[in-house]
Amino acid sequence: MTTRPTAKALGKPDRPMDRTPHIVSSSHLISAKSPELSEFEFGLIIAGHAFNRWLIRCMGAAGVKDMTPVDVLVLHHINHRGSEKRLADVCFVLNIEDTHVVSYSVKKLVGMKLVISTKRGKEVFLSLSEDGVALCDRYRDIREACLLPGFSGQKEENEHLGEIARLLRTLSGRYDQAARAASSC
Repeated sequence: MTTRPTAKALGKPDRPMDRTPHIVSSSHLISAKSPELSEFEFGLIIAGHAFNRWLIRCMGAAGVKDMTPVDVLVLHHINHRGSEKRLADVCFVLNIEDTHVVSYSVKKLVGMKLVISTKRGKEVFLSLSEDGVALCDRYRDIREACLLPGFSGQKEENEHLGEIARLLRTLSGRYDQAARAASSC
């Protein structure tokens, strides 16, 4: 059995993770500059998986069991504000680079008769069918009944959630920028 050499043996300075345990998924990625970033990434991983489970199970409770998290997100975004959407709009808002991923979901949702696809000229516009709207309404009711009781609705809690949302949007921009930089390495 081989063991990994310590940071000291490799001539590297001790990292904070060597002294203070951090709740992370990959301790070898911890940086002395920001060990908390690794903790954030682990939190993001487990929150992402929990959120995906929630999307699938809430949609199942609403009546449709064979949807992926992307399908659920695409359905809800097409329903957003009751206006038609183009495929590019859905990809942009959901921050999905691979158009084919959203296109596959749209085809699936059209096949399930939840989404209506209308071609005008060269553009294709997406909207929800009556069944799609009804499904989103049932999803909302289940969300209200199952998820919202865990929240107080107090002003301070809502402000804190808003701060977290702004931080996540900011960090997503940093990760996108880093991804572009990594592509050129």
